[in-house]
Amino acid sequence: MSYQTGDELSEMEDFPYQDELQQIEINLLLEGIYQMYGFDFRHYVRSSLRRRILNRMRAEKLPTISAVLEKVLHEPGFVELLLNDMSIRVTEMFRDPSFFRAFREHVVPELRKLPEIRIWHAGCATGEEVYSMAILMQEEGLAEKTRIYATDMNDRAIEAAQKGAFPLKQMQLFTKNYLDAGGEMAFSEYYTTDHQYAYFRPLMKDNLVFAQHNLVTDGSFNEFHVILCRNVMIYFDNKLQQQVHSLFHESLTSGGYLGLGKKESILFIPEGVHYEEFVPQERIYRKK
Repeated sequence: MSYQTGDELSEMEDFPYQDELQQIEINLLLEGIYQMYGFDFRHYVRSSLRRRILNRMRAEKLPTISAVLEKVLHEPGFVELLLNDMSIRVTEMFRDPSFFRAFREHVVPELRKLPEIRIWHAGCATGEEVYSMAILMQEEGLAEKTRIYATDMNDRAIEAAQKGAFPLKQMQLFTKNYLDAGGEMAFSEYYTTDHQYAYFRPLMKDNLVFAQHNLVTDGSFNEFHVILCRNVMIYFDNKLQQQVHSLFHESLTSGGYLGLGKKESILFIPEGVHYEEFVPQERIYRKK
């Protein structure tokens, strides 16, 4: 008969509870962030949050998620690092080119009928898709009567978006996306370069308004003809998705357009009854 040491028994006993313990720690961390700073991640999908939190824990060489919470509560400035980790930053210019082509071909003809156009990019990250829309509206001759509001919960992302400077190495992909989205100009006409960055011309910023706005905790601030929130709500649980869709429904004009990401849909939540599929394959919906 063999016997296990106390350490081996301890490891066997701890292992089944490790995931449960981490979930408790994550709950406490998110509650702490909300109570101290007002940023509410409590209804974000946990798998994505957990990965980002663990990455920060390892970067700081901390032994536990509870140690991350201690730094959040007691170390000024640390929460900004964590918020930057937890913010959604995956984006590119003319991302999913078929979406922008469909917008150009199907939505723009309807927008032409309006005396003014207000577009809200919610969760704009560093602004690549905002500048994409600005270019599209300029090419369609609608820039002068269009105001594009670009918001994100992350102040750093908003600051980066306002600069309109993107790594030069990304321009080849962005140019391909632009052409696939129906662009017919020389894409390089829209920016200047140095050895590292492409800087979009000041003209492109004339009808852009950047502001900090949290979809989870902030309310409606205008009435819009178009709301774009693409590939953001895949990180939200069902309860939070319904809350945000209520905000969008309140903020959208009658007959206004809602654009979502390819993996997102409005058809299976209560607010879905208030929309019709306008370009279903591109997740463009029209408010009834």
